[in-house]
Amino acid sequence: MAKVKGAADTFKQTGLPKVPTGIHGFDEITAGGLPKGRPTLLCGVAGSGKTVFAMEFLVRGALQYNEPGVYMAFEEGVDDLTDNFRSMGFDLEGLRVRKQLVIDHVLLDRGEIRETGEYNLEGLFARIDQATQSVGAKRIVLDSVEALFSWLPDAALLRAELSRLFHWLKDRNLTAVVTGERGSGTLTRHGLEEYVSDCVILLDHRVNEQVSTRRLRIVKYRGSTHGQNEYPFLLTPKGVSIISVTGLALEYKALAERISSGIVGLDAMLEGKGYFRGSTVLVSGTAGTGKTSFAASFVTAACRRGEGSLYFAFEESASHLSRNMRSIGIDLERWANKGLLLVRAVRPTRYGLEAHLLEMEELVAEFKPSVVVVDPLTPFGPIGTLIDIQVMLTRLIDFLRSNGTTVLFTSLAPSGLPFEQTAAGVSSVIDTWIVQRELEVGGERTRTLHILKSRGMAHSMRLAKVILSDRGVEVLGGATSTPKGKASRWRDVPMRRRSLEEARET
Repeated sequence: MAKVKGAADTFKQTGLPKVPTGIHGFDEITAGGLPKGRPTLLCGVAGSGKTVFAMEFLVRGALQYNEPGVYMAFEEGVDDLTDNFRSMGFDLEGLRVRKQLVIDHVLLDRGEIRETGEYNLEGLFARIDQATQSVGAKRIVLDSVEALFSWLPDAALLRAELSRLFHWLKDRNLTAVVTGERGSGTLTRHGLEEYVSDCVILLDHRVNEQVSTRRLRIVKYRGSTHGQNEYPFLLTPKGVSIISVTGLALEYKALAERISSGIVGLDAMLEGKGYFRGSTVLVSGTAGTGKTSFAASFVTAACRRGEGSLYFAFEESASHLSRNMRSIGIDLERWANKGLLLVRAVRPTRYGLEAHLLEMEELVAEFKPSVVVVDPLTPFGPIGTLIDIQVMLTRLIDFLRSNGTTVLFTSLAPSGLPFEQTAAGVSSVIDTWIVQRELEVGGERTRTLHILKSRGMAHSMRLAKVILSDRGVEVLGGATSTPKGKASRWRDVPMRRRSLEEARET
């Protein structure tokens, strides 16, 4: 498979020395990490994730890059920080014992830092110097340095001491992360962005339509190209996770191998060979046309080939899905018991789009399926705008394509709207689009389908009849040629000339 370029490839290095953070997705959009030996300002409102980001920067540095760190806390105590990050799997106590991390809680009262005739931070400098030398630190976090000056009335003195602090950190070649609270009309309450001019990162926490979303934006990065958009991120049990829309370039390899749809008649409409492996399939239609049955047939065919399948069900539980599919002769439990099928059933409203995307990617990375089903897309509407859903699905599709994974989406087409319209609006990134609908013929409702498009292959333009029975899904009359060994009296007979009696006989 061709190498997939990430944002780190897209945003070329400019020669500025950088320190990788190890934070998922962040080093891609910054083309390598934070500026080495310089301070970075991390600002945002309360609850936006500043402390988690800063601590993970130190933990990943110690564990992955052998760079010890110092955490100077001006608000939370050592025990509180240790307990809080234990829930995320960060063993701060173990790092401290191995001398890979120092956590120093600076008590902020007038007895500790006293304003006398000439205010200065010599005491703080001494504590930082002692802490960094004790472990040979390369990284340091000051969280939150603004608390040092919360009671200092002299603005000129404040500016002088801030400037002196940041120059002191630079002189010792410490890669520093300084956190600050969002101000009114400014990035921080005390205007720290004026002094930390090399790299400024803004974290935001929004709640729209009762859905919480955290976003990251690189406001400034002197001497380096970087992603300039807002990037949604999550605080997960493993730390910060940023999934950039620029994280995957259009460099994945197009596979020529064909795989069965699981339905003989549908394969016949696709040159008798089925879908391209690694392609994206959309089955859309009105309610009751058999979209889920097509999805179940697809994963069953993959399991029969001995390939793993991952099924994301957003409207019914795994038990309901298995029971309903048994009525048309499809036994999903058989494949689940063999470990070839994993059904993940959850309501879309359980959490936001980013959390869904992250869970999907993690399950794909863990289970390594050959095919994935997302059934259906429609319920994502209440938890995001159309643009948000399009971006999320585009990122999912790029991720799956880069792994050579074939994905089938189902989508409910609202009644009264053109049948080509889909709720998710992702048609531009779909390779094969199958449209299902019901027609009234002779007083009876008949399921039909046609292939709206199928890139890279010849495909039938005929309207085909769909029959759901205890023998599974049958597609009749759509093929313009007959695959070897699959003779059919429906070949080349337009559906409008057939009667329901002929269909029943067949």
